Amino acid sequence: MAEWHRVAAEAELAEGALLGVEAGGERLVLARVEGAVYALRDRCSHADFPLHDGELQGTTLECVHHGAQFDVCTGKAKRFPAVRGVPVYPVEIRDDAIHVQLP
Repeated sequence: MAEWHRVAAEAELAEGALLGVEAGGERLVLARVEGAVYALRDRCSHADFPLHDGELQGTTLECVHHGAQFDVCTGKAKRFPAVRGVPVYPVEIRDDAIHVQLP
């Protein structure tokens, strides 16, 4: 059964920024793009490095370790060396806090 987890205060995540958080034993990376917040698994599908260390340009998150790129809206891989995407999770903003739903 899916559960919602409070992962951060909304003020902790600036526009165009990434934030590494943990919920339910899962490491997540949050990204804010044009006011919307997205949550993805915080592990590059190419080499298992954290994505929160990466760079966000628009909706593209680039892993700083090998240059793999992912779409933060869908989790799809956009550039090699990644060929697999990363899971994305539903996000809600409630009471000035970011909540993520995990399976």
